[in-house]
Amino acid sequence: MSRIGKNPVAIPAGVQVDLAGRILAAKGRLGELRLVVNNEVAATIADGAVTIAPKSESKRARAMWGTTRALVSNMVTGVATGFTRNLEINGVGYRASVQGSNLNLQLGYSHDIVYPIPPDVRITCERPIAITINGADRQRVGQVAAEIRGFRPPEPYKGKGIKYSTEIVRRKEGKKK
Repeated sequence: MSRIGKNPVAIPAGVQVDLAGRILAAKGRLGELRLVVNNEVAATIADGAVTIAPKSESKRARAMWGTTRALVSNMVTGVATGFTRNLEINGVGYRASVQGSNLNLQLGYSHDIVYPIPPDVRITCERPIAITINGADRQRVGQVAAEIRGFRPPEPYKGKGIKYSTEIVRRKEGKKK
């Protein structure tokens, strides 16, 4: 039995959730998100909450029960408050800046990396070594953060590169004489 699937998703004030067939739509101050509900589960909206229930007792239905509930919860939270990922840049001469609709990264290569900012995500740089990624879609925010981190992941010897602000880079000992 799914323990997370049993909990209904509360709809906060300012968020409107509609169910049309298998398409669940959430609309809030940060935008609108849609989710196609899996065939294995049923979604209902009642008493200011979205409830997910499995249609059968199959293993796949029970797996999709908790997954669908988590996706609905992320949708509702996303359109209400949004999601944020923070990246930090470590390294001499490494820096980032937002220029128009592009993120310009200088990461020690012979060229600058120009990353076009997707329309559904907001990227800001308060300092040249800090990047903040905001958006309503949790998966999209995480994917953009992973793509930016992928340009220069942190290396274990000097710790240079782009890392998540919560990430701890395991350092290795260098060569010995």
